[in-house]
Amino acid sequence: MIVVERTLESLRIQKRVGALVAFVAFCVVAFALSSSSARAQDDLFNFDEGEPAAAAPAEPAADAGDGAAPDAGATAGASGGEEQVKSQNYLSWMFHALGWFFTLVFSLLSLSMVALIVMNIVSLRRSVICPEELTQQFGELLDENKFQEAYELAKDDESLLGKVLSTGLSRMPSGFEKATQAMQDVEQEEAMRLEHQLGYLALIGNLAPMIGLFGTVVGMIASFQAIAAGGAAPSPQKLAEGIATALFTTELGLAIALPALAAFDILKNRLARFILDVSVVSDNYMGRFSNVEAPKN
Repeated sequence: MIVVERTLESLRIQKRVGALVAFVAFCVVAFALSSSSARAQDDLFNFDEGEPAAAAPAEPAADAGDGAAPDAGATAGASGGEEQVKSQNYLSWMFHALGWFFTLVFSLLSLSMVALIVMNIVSLRRSVICPEELTQQFGELLDENKFQEAYELAKDDESLLGKVLSTGLSRMPSGFEKATQAMQDVEQEEAMRLEHQLGYLALIGNLAPMIGLFGTVVGMIASFQAIAAGGAAPSPQKLAEGIATALFTTELGLAIALPALAAFDILKNRLARFILDVSVVSDNYMGRFSNVEAPKN
């Protein structure tokens, strides 16, 4: 029965992970389509072909003799061009600077981080690991010497505490030591599974800054290539593109790593506290059977 329960639990976990992966894939596709349309509408790096060039014909009008009025028109045209540059979409600039590769990588990392945080928050709840109702009802049944009812109660509960208590009662006819060892094995196995699931957050937190550093190197190389190709007068647009790639990849790498590592530490401490509660409760209840010895062959 224990093997069947563990198999069913693993199948349920696989279904949840599959649903999350499908959701992440759908979000990535929608994100890529929206970013491509935004890049098609806004081209932020096309500074040399923008509105300021349209204000150039205002200078001959100033020489024609109307004094301050043409100068005011030229100033208004130049300021209007600057305002248009400043008001362009920040996200389209970021997508253009990152390129499709870094956009896809950081999108996958960020969506995976959110999915893992939600999954671990759902898994690391007191009602899932050490419910108070089970603790109270199980103790009342033991006080009344209703051991079979206590076993059925713990067996029907899907929490970690329920698995530990049901395992201990089912192995108690073999002796207290074997029952205690079986309980510790179940507890360690479940704790290892939860820690393994939580460890992916630490992986993302350590991996995101490294990818950001890689993007920084790529962007700086692109800027130096523009300097080498332009000679004494390199293209400001090419330099800006390389520097923007370097800065945006570093920014996104840190923006993903900080919440991932913070969530990992918080949830890890929460898991450790719940595991300790399970150990204390199970030891207190199973300690009543310490005088039960293994049957002699």
